[in-house]
Amino acid sequence: MGPAGLVVWGLVGLAAGWVFHSLLNRGTGTPPTVSWAQPLTLLLVAAILWGTAWSTRRTVRHRPSQLLPHQAVNRLVLARACAYVGALAAGFYFGYAVSWIGVENNDLAGQRLVRSAIAGVAGLLVVAGGVLLERACRVPPEDDEP
Repeated sequence: MGPAGLVVWGLVGLAAGWVFHSLLNRGTGTPPTVSWAQPLTLLLVAAILWGTAWSTRRTVRHRPSQLLPHQAVNRLVLARACAYVGALAAGFYFGYAVSWIGVENNDLAGQRLVRSAIAGVAGLLVVAGGVLLERACRVPPEDDEP
């Protein structure tokens, strides 16, 4: 996975978060609030990814025969998918947070800004967990020397 792909998805999310606020503000007049459930869910996903990365790395280093090839592929696919979705979510929440900077006529603007920023950080932790899990799935090269 290249970092360029993650940056692109992050920028797409950033633009989407900014546009989301603008469109909803014009349409219904009440943009949605960000509850604590969203950042906490992202933190839970990040914790699971980090734990799986740590376990996978330990298994590959100490007992590589216990990690079956299809398990490694499944973890690799999970890692890539979570990294891309985490980048998109982080960008979206950061875009939504930035769209609230300078808004003073709304009572919930500060709350939306802070919770969206926290959700964006949690999205970055999901990206980091996905990248770590992907790297943990790498098998060290075998020694050809007797």
